[in-house]
Parts: sequence; C-alpha cells; structure tokens
Amino acid sequence: MADNVNVTIVEEMVQRARVAQKTYERTGSQRKYDTASTAAAWALMESDRNIVLSELAVASTGLGNVEDKIKKNHRKTLGLLRDLQTAVTFGVIEEDAVNGITKIARGLGVVASVVPSTNPVATPTNNIVNALKCGNAIVLAPSPSGIAVCEKLVNYIHIEFDKIGIDKNLVQMLPAPASKAKTQRLMELADRLIVTGSQDNVRRAYSSGTPAIGVGAGNATVIVDETADLASAAQKIATSKTFDNATSCSSENVLIVVSSVYEPFVSALHKVGGRVLLDNNTEKLTESLFQDGKLNRQIIARDIDQVIDVTGVEVNEVESARFLVLPANGIGSDHPESGEKLSLVVALYQAADFEDAKEIASRILAYQGAGHSVGIHTVNDERAIALGRDLPVCRVIVNQAHAVATGGAFDNGLPFSLTMGCGSWGGNSIDENLHFKHFMNVTSVVRPVPPQEPSLDDVFGQYWQLAGR
Repeated sequence: MADNVNVTIVEEMVQRARVAQKTYERTGSQRKYDTASTAAAWALMESDRNIVLSELAVASTGLGNVEDKIKKNHRKTLGLLRDLQTAVTFGVIEEDAVNGITKIARGLGVVASVVPSTNPVATPTNNIVNALKCGNAIVLAPSPSGIAVCEKLVNYIHIEFDKIGIDKNLVQMLPAPASKAKTQRLMELADRLIVTGSQDNVRRAYSSGTPAIGVGAGNATVIVDETADLASAAQKIATSKTFDNATSCSSENVLIVVSSVYEPFVSALHKVGGRVLLDNNTEKLTESLFQDGKLNRQIIARDIDQVIDVTGVEVNEVESARFLVLPANGIGSDHPESGEKLSLVVALYQAADFEDAKEIASRILAYQGAGHSVGIHTVNDERAIALGRDLPVCRVIVNQAHAVATGGAFDNGLPFSLTMGCGSWGGNSIDENLHFKHFMNVTSVVRPVPPQEPSLDDVFGQYWQLAGR
C-alpha cells in the first residue's frame, strides 16, 4: 500500500511539472528562459543563503566542510552563468543557407535529477539552471541525507520565482522520506535523467527505459614527471586534494612520481601538508579505510583530525597535516588503495620514467576510473598528448589542480559542470562535461538545395588506384 501511495505522489508531481513545462515553452522567449535560470542561480548565490545552505549540507550529510562548499557553490554557479550568457536556447539557433537547414531549440520536457550526498547544493543548482535555460521543468531526487538542504534550496528558488511570476512547478523535489520506489518511478516517467552519484543509481537510470546521462567512477590519477615544477605541483595537488575534504570525483586519488624526483617531491608534499606514512601505519590506514570491501563512512570526506583519529595512524608534525600519503605498489581488487578513496588520503606510486608512469596509470584506470580523467605535471606537452592518445580517459588535465580544473575553471576552456561524462570507457552516453546542449532537443527544418551527388570516380578513384576495380 505504501509503495502505491509513493508512486501516486510521484505521478502527480511529474504531471504538474509536465503541465508547467508545456506552458513555459509555449509562452517562452530567450529573455524568459534567461530570467528563470538566473533567478534559480541567485537563489543559491546570494551570500547569506549560500552560507545557510552550505552549513546545512555539512550538518546533514557529514561530508565536506562549510568554507569550501560556500566557495564551490559560488564558483560553479558563477562559471555556469558565464558559460550560458551568450548561449541561444530558444527559437532559431542556427541558419545554414548553403545546406538549406534551419535549427530550432526545443525543450526536453521534464528532467529528473538524481542528486549525490557529496554535492547536495551545487549539483542540483547546476542542473536546475541548465534545465530552465533550455525550457524544461525539473524534479530532484535527493539522497536521504540531502533532503533537508535540497528542500531549502528549492524553497529559495520558489521565493525568487514568486518575484518574477514563474510557475513553481517547474522546479520540484521528491518529498521525504527518500525511497528507491519514488526515485525509480520518477526515472520511468521523466523525459531525461541526469544521474550523479553512486554507480548503482547510474545503472538503475540506464535500465529505466528513459534516456539517461550518468557518470562513471572517479579515480583521478596524476603523474609528476622529472621536468615538473615540484613546488607548484605539490601546492596544486594539496589545494585540490583538500578542497571540500575530497568530496569531488576529480580529487587526486593516485600520484605517480618519476623516481628521479621522488624524494624531492615527497619533501615538497610535506611542505604543503602532505604526510607520507611509513612502516605499519600504511597497513593500519588501509585496513581502516576499507572495511568489508567498502569505504569506511567515518573517513569519507571527513576532516583530517577525524581521519587520523579513526585510523589511529601516527603522523609526523600532525598539527600541520592536511592530507595523508599512502606509499603503494599493488594495483587491483587485492589492493583497494589503488582505487577511489573519497577522503583526505592519496596513494603514491614510484615510476622508473614517464613510460613506466603511463603504464602504471593504465593499469590503475583498468581497475577503476576508466574514462574519467588523468593529470600530469610537466613542461613537455607531447607527454600530455601521449596520455590523451594512449589512456582510456576523456580528459587530460595539465599542470592544474585536478579537482578544480576538471569541472571547468576560469583559466581553462572546459564547461563549468559537476557531471563529467566518461564515454564508452566508463559506460556513459557522453564523453564531455555535462552542459546546456544536453538539456535540449534540436529540430531541423530541411529544404531542397542543388544536388551534390558525386561520381563513382570521385569517391573510389584513390581506392581503385591502390587495389584495382
């Protein structure tokens, strides 16, 4: 009986969203879409509300830290608005006179967004802004621990909508308590799914019968070669690794350092708060970090003091420690430290040279993280190209703080996003950062043009010269 009630609630919610979306699109304009999406962004970016939401996110999920969530919410949303400023998402978006084609932007309908506990504010805001920009309604399915903060975010958005006369049914969330039955029914009813979080959610989305965009597992692996500026590399890695207590799938999980600079680099890490563990502390950390084949929830995205306390490891100069460095050799299921850790812990491998480092990275990604990204600190750009050519990754991040750069930055050209597609390597439908074009359909109006039919010699001439007729 309870499941039937849950299904009915979801069906009624989606129906309200569908009615609102049809009106929104029918009476739409670029200005209206821009105004609605900007209102949703301001609901978060207003500084007092950002603080409230960030504090509630940490208090309710226990993940990350308030200061960095405030920065993330602001930076990711501001960057998205920058990306969208000149984007045309209503009406005619392209005229191709030569080929007689006019392209028209159309809404998807109702978007469903499954929201992770690691980013319970920035991720839904990103999806909401993109959805509204392209003429859609959106329904959020927050994680159980993220319900309270998601509810407050939606309430803030509705306050902004009341100011400008936008239908509040365009942005809704599944009511508490969270349940798989509700989320499943939402997945089945929506027109497009955006799923960020657990691989279980991604698999359920792909099997729901609704077109879905999901993400692959993260396990960001970063190479430091002998040409790198070691102090700069260490500082960027520390900045990235500690940001929001490593909640990001783009936070460095593995460092691979060329042996000729291994010791100097370890010293550079120490100066920025990285503490390399020795002796039995490495085993103690690994055993504490992984329990019954799963990450220890008492360590995931927790402050460094709690990580040290829970694991019981001994740390030199503990008062200035920011993250732990775990020397490693093995790769694969028998060596879980080679996988994603979602904590202030990074594994450290030593490579003979760049080619060896690339081989180690390839093996690690084959175990976990294929499709997502790899990083390199180097002055040799050909090595970055080699990684992009040879490794199963959709992004190669060069000389940057990985977690900051992968989802778009003001000093690189990637779109601002919290959802990184991992292509076929990660079992995903996209190989790029999620952006506004994934939130709209495009209708092509096709007219006749002068014939452009080639002769057989035009297309087969070179082949015939090579192989004969």
